[in-house]
Amino acid sequence: MPLHPDYPLRGERLLLRPFTRGDVDAVYAYRRREDVARYLFDVALSREECALAIQQRIGQTALEREEDKIILAVELQQTGALVGEVTLILRSLDARQGEIGWIFSPDYHGHGYATEAARILLDLAFGPGDMHRVMARCDVRNDSSWRLMERLQMRREAHFREHAIFKGEWDQEYIYAILRREWLGRSAAMAGQ
Repeated sequence: MPLHPDYPLRGERLLLRPFTRGDVDAVYAYRRREDVARYLFDVALSREECALAIQQRIGQTALEREEDKIILAVELQQTGALVGEVTLILRSLDARQGEIGWIFSPDYHGHGYATEAARILLDLAFGPGDMHRVMARCDVRNDSSWRLMERLQMRREAHFREHAIFKGEWDQEYIYAILRREWLGRSAAMAGQ
């Protein structure tokens, strides 16, 4: 099930494309923010840390082995502004399981960009990626993230309470997922409308 997409991936308003070295300042503009880092495993990044992260992301554009990642910049087609990033991780090759995630600049919240980008990524996962199930996770307090999962018609499968220490305190985490047949059925129903 190797996945080597042709880039960019196009949506109605967005392009999902591999990162370039020229993206450092745009990514640093939101990854340096404490409100963005609050629910991430990372802390707010310095510009140097951001440059190193971008350098790693440049090569993360295909899935071949478990734990491989596709991490893509999300760009507005109309202006070329980089508004966030999305991730698809191959969690199990045998069971065809994946995980998606996203980070978006608060400057671009409220326009449906995260929803559109996540749909493009799920189309990739369940189309050319031939995945059986894709999950997503977030901190229970991250309302915008779990609401996005629900807009995608993902199902809440778990609510972990105090299962890990996260940034010095007990963590609570939601796990959401959707199956291939559910996603394709939803896509077919929307196309018929």
